Amino acid sequence: MTKTEKYSSVPGILRPFREFVQGIGIRDGDQIAYYGCAGTCTPFIELLAISVRGLQPEQVFVPLLDESKAKKIRNIDEVGMQVCGGPATVRPKLVVIMGGLAMPNMPVTKEQVRDLIRSHGDAKAAGVCFMSMFEKAGWLDEVAFDLLIDATIDPVVVTTR
Repeated sequence: MTKTEKYSSVPGILRPFREFVQGIGIRDGDQIAYYGCAGTCTPFIELLAISVRGLQPEQVFVPLLDESKAKKIRNIDEVGMQVCGGPATVRPKLVVIMGGLAMPNMPVTKEQVRDLIRSHGDAKAAGVCFMSMFEKAGWLDEVAFDLLIDATIDPVVVTTR
C-alpha cells in the first residue's frame, strides 16, 4: 500500500471502491467476487455492489471461502442489490475480502485467504473492514491487498426511551 487518504461516512467507503473498480478496468461481464460472513457481511457487500452496478459487472457472494456455495448478486427494482441468485461460477477479476472473516472464532485463516487470492491468478484483491480488523488479526503480513478500505464506526450513539 502506498497511498493513504481519509474519507468519511458511507460515501467514503463506496466512492473509493467504485474508483478502484473503474481504475482496474472492470467492464460489463467481468466478475467481482465478495467473500464474507453470511448475515453480517452481506449488507456491506450489497452496498459495495450498488456503487458499481452501473459498470455492469457480474457480482457474486461467497460465504466464508466456500466457492461451491457462491450466489449471484442482482439488482432488485425498488430494493437495491441483493444476494438472491445462484449458484454462481466463481471466476473473478476482483476478489473482495470482507473483514468479518478476520473476526475471532471464524473458521478462516489468513493463509487460506492468501492462497485463495493467489488461486485466482491475476485477479486484483480488495479488503474492506471496520475498526482495523485485518490489522488486529495480523492478516496484513500475509494478505496483499491492492485496495484496503478500513472504516471506523465511532462513536455509536444509542438512544432509548
